[in-house]
Amino acid sequence: MTAILTRRSEQVLGGASPGDDEFTYLVQGASAAPDHGRLRPWRWVLLRGDDRDALGRALADEDGADENTARQLTAKLRRAPLSAALVFSPHAGHRVPEWEQLAAASCMAHSLMLLLHARGYGSIWRTGRLARSGAACAALGLRDGERLLGSLDIGTPDPANVRARRPLEDVSEHITLFSQVAPYTGAKVPAGSHAA
Repeated sequence: MTAILTRRSEQVLGGASPGDDEFTYLVQGASAAPDHGRLRPWRWVLLRGDDRDALGRALADEDGADENTARQLTAKLRRAPLSAALVFSPHAGHRVPEWEQLAAASCMAHSLMLLLHARGYGSIWRTGRLARSGAACAALGLRDGERLLGSLDIGTPDPANVRARRPLEDVSEHITLFSQVAPYTGAKVPAGSHAA
């Protein structure tokens, strides 16, 4: 509960970030998140140092950007010492539907953010243009059927930026007891539900 209520998306990240071995260790823990069929329908691509410059250049070339805009794109990608791009790799045609595989990838990513926070690292989830870019997908080596979900910027948060524990919010209107639901009378299943 403490980790959940004290974690924040950290805009300013510097200092240390997990090395490759530590990142792998944390992903091993995060992969214990719910994952029907243990498919692990995801993979991470780690970018450090000049890796981000190459990705920034790919984004700039895609837009036909001038040199100044290209520098701005690269600077955005260097906001943290480590950027970890999350690639969704669904198992096509598997009995576990794709939406459930996507949920598993999302659960794993959130678990990783909590583990990073518990170790004193900060992170922020980024999507936007990067996740929609064909050039970024090509630069990151995405294969047919894969999708770039976004990237996790990781580093050490500013120690002067102390965050208060989040208060628990009232969520009672989002919880219904079955005994309060109108009895089933053979009516149609609501549109958009996943009833078999």
